[in-house]
Amino acid sequence: MNLLELQKKLIASARKNPPSEQVPYAFEKRIMARLSARPALDKWGMWAGALWRAAVPCVTVMLLLSAWSFFVPNIKPAPSDLSQEIENTVLAAVEQEQGSDTIW
Repeated sequence: MNLLELQKKLIASARKNPPSEQVPYAFEKRIMARLSARPALDKWGMWAGALWRAAVPCVTVMLLLSAWSFFVPNIKPAPSDLSQEIENTVLAAVEQEQGSDTIW
């Protein structure tokens, strides 16, 4: 639908219907003044409130997972020495390079 035609129809309809006497004097001016006097949204305050509300479930999940990891028995065998595994991993590349040098 053409917006210009719609606007003309709405204005014509409004002119046929005069405002009633029940509307108080300068009602629309008071409403517009109230709308312009509304305070602006505090975006930082909204973020802070959302983060504080999100902190409670996060702490609850953390405590549940901590309790679960503490009370569940360890079924896996004891892990080997981590320092030895890291050393083997780091030196694996060195051992491969030494093997390739002997071929050339």
